[in-house]
Amino acid sequence: MDELSDTAIRSIKPKDKPYKVTDGGGLYLLVTTSGSKLWRFDYRRLGKRLTMAMGPYPDLTLKRARKDRDEAREQLANGLDPIVQKKLKEVAAKTAEANTFSLIADEFLEKIRADGLSEDTIDKNAWMLDFARTDFGNKAITAITAAEILIVLKRIEKAGKHDTAVRTRSTISRVFRYGIATSRAERDPTVDLRGALVTRKTEHRAALFKPEDVGGLMRSINGYRGTAVVRLALRIAPRIFLRPFELRYAAWSELPPLKHGMDWRIPGARMKTKDGEEFDHIVPCSRQVVDMLRELKELAGHGKYLFPSNRTITRPISEVTLNAAFRRMGYTTDEVTTHGLRRTASTLLNEQTLGDHRRFENDWIEKQLHHLDPNEVRGTYNAAEYLEPRRRMMQWWSDYLDRLAGVSELLG
Repeated sequence: MDELSDTAIRSIKPKDKPYKVTDGGGLYLLVTTSGSKLWRFDYRRLGKRLTMAMGPYPDLTLKRARKDRDEAREQLANGLDPIVQKKLKEVAAKTAEANTFSLIADEFLEKIRADGLSEDTIDKNAWMLDFARTDFGNKAITAITAAEILIVLKRIEKAGKHDTAVRTRSTISRVFRYGIATSRAERDPTVDLRGALVTRKTEHRAALFKPEDVGGLMRSINGYRGTAVVRLALRIAPRIFLRPFELRYAAWSELPPLKHGMDWRIPGARMKTKDGEEFDHIVPCSRQVVDMLRELKELAGHGKYLFPSNRTITRPISEVTLNAAFRRMGYTTDEVTTHGLRRTASTLLNEQTLGDHRRFENDWIEKQLHHLDPNEVRGTYNAAEYLEPRRRMMQWWSDYLDRLAGVSELLG
């Protein structure tokens, strides 16, 4: 039967020798000669009398000490040793403290750096992970719930940054998957959030669809009088189907030796997808593109980016550079955009026929545009799928653009 009260405990005074003040059920206070009051729990197990140190009063309150005693008695009833269980709990707490989200996120960033990803890609991942660190960076990765992650993502979404929210979910997911691979997490709670974020309607960018209009655009690009780097970016962009962000941040480290017939493999961390997943992408480079890259190498091959800013080689051209060039050529925002070049390629390639048959399969075109099947999963995704027909298609497309640039009427 419980005997102590907080009033009674506060009135306890030290003596010449340590002594006990019992509370009941094996629980008591050991009062030292210095006046310290230490909770202890005595019990018998396997014929032995054992004592478990529980903590000092008042750090461990009377109420909490009684609760710990009751838990210990329940463990005994289940055949467990309370001292062993206490040690296991302490080890688990220390392990959790050493496996916080921030610590594992730091390791993940070091891993992708070792994998050879560009510093810009690493910085982008670090920036997105900072959103998570603010809320649960110091929390054990195993204790983080889907609901906590959703709060972070909804805050980003509320600021109107829908794409950032999706990509942040993907980056957080990669940290959890790294934690699982290194035996410090058991599951990825972000999988529970699929469908929880707003999916924006696809915005159809302005583009040209008539061959004669595309020919006029190519002639305008060839005659562009801006900087050599921007002119080459304008000439390359229609021929490789990349999104503007993917093109701007192209790095020399991604490219193989510049030779005809080469394939440019872009790491998945730099490729944008609707659901935030990341898959490598292969761009077969036509003879024309390789020649342009060689010219570009002589101009800008001493820096990180293929298309460096005119102000500093440590940054790529800005997101408005190419669209601004189109405006200087006389094209309005309703006629031509950099992103719209992808729509132009998709439309005209899908319209090509040989007799009663399509010249190019839609699957080849979609693969080259890096439009992923919603049912595609990481374990089965194949970046090299349809690679040989895509190589032929990309060379045909470059030749076709050159032919269009040479005349104003539709070419057969």
